[in-house]
Amino acid sequence: MIPAERHQWIQGELGEVLGPIPVFTPVSGRASIAGYARTLLSRSRMTQPPPEPPDRSQASPPAPAVDRGRRWAKGPGDPDVQRFLDGPRARLAEAVRVVRIGAEFIRGFRALHFVGPCVTVFGSARFKEGNPHYELAREMGRRIAGMGLTTMTGGGPGIMEAANRGAREAGGRSIGCNIVLPMEQQPNPYVDRFIEFRYFFVRKVMLVKYSYAFVAMPGGFGTLDELFEAVTLVQTRKILGFPVVLMGVAYWSPLLAFLKDTLLAAGTINREDLSIMTVTDSPEEAAAAVERGVAMRAESLAKRPRRKAVLGEG
Repeated sequence: MIPAERHQWIQGELGEVLGPIPVFTPVSGRASIAGYARTLLSRSRMTQPPPEPPDRSQASPPAPAVDRGRRWAKGPGDPDVQRFLDGPRARLAEAVRVVRIGAEFIRGFRALHFVGPCVTVFGSARFKEGNPHYELAREMGRRIAGMGLTTMTGGGPGIMEAANRGAREAGGRSIGCNIVLPMEQQPNPYVDRFIEFRYFFVRKVMLVKYSYAFVAMPGGFGTLDELFEAVTLVQTRKILGFPVVLMGVAYWSPLLAFLKDTLLAAGTINREDLSIMTVTDSPEEAAAAVERGVAMRAESLAKRPRRKAVLGEG
């Protein structure tokens, strides 16, 4: 039985994504918990799908107004993530967390359902305007927009800002898909839509599900994490026709040498696995790789979802 006094705790845990939580006092064990979870999930507030972006093809408009008080990454991150990874918790706490994770997935699906097809650009937040990597990412944003695709990044500064900026300058759509992180920074002013996720694995699913290619610019651990996640999914054929482009030959050369001289030599990867990644300094070559990948998924592109007024999609 779930004590009614736990209602305040549940409201604190789930109120952010589910809104006001009704008091629900079950009458018996397992069925009661499942029913309560369904009740909470049914009350989930869905994020409205993004509107169609304005036509920017005639000029490069100024950056949109952004609430500078809103942070790109907040404090030490959400403490619930640490609790989630810190071993078993109370059964009710775990059940509530499952509902929270499910609600976050649904919120992401709703927010990104109509933004694609996307190309995700990864890279360091530390490169500033004028840096060659920044300018290369900016040019890739323009190329992606020129193909009629949406540029998706983490929504932060550095490489992310550069790619979003290039897309905006070319009249394309630009999305920021962020995770709550320790460092406090602001979202860049070039995104049309900015979405935050509590859990890394939810964000990863969104980036792969709505992207048709990954472009990895020079970056740190986060970039490597996303890069090898994508490479593993391609290697294991969980996703097909998915280009993975590494831009910055000099930067990536030591890593590629390690893959060839150590992993391949030890037999832990196959030679064909190295061909998953296209490595280049050329925006033309990178764009061509993206175009080939998009062409391979032409059938799925032809089945674009339609908005349904009954679901509040306008």
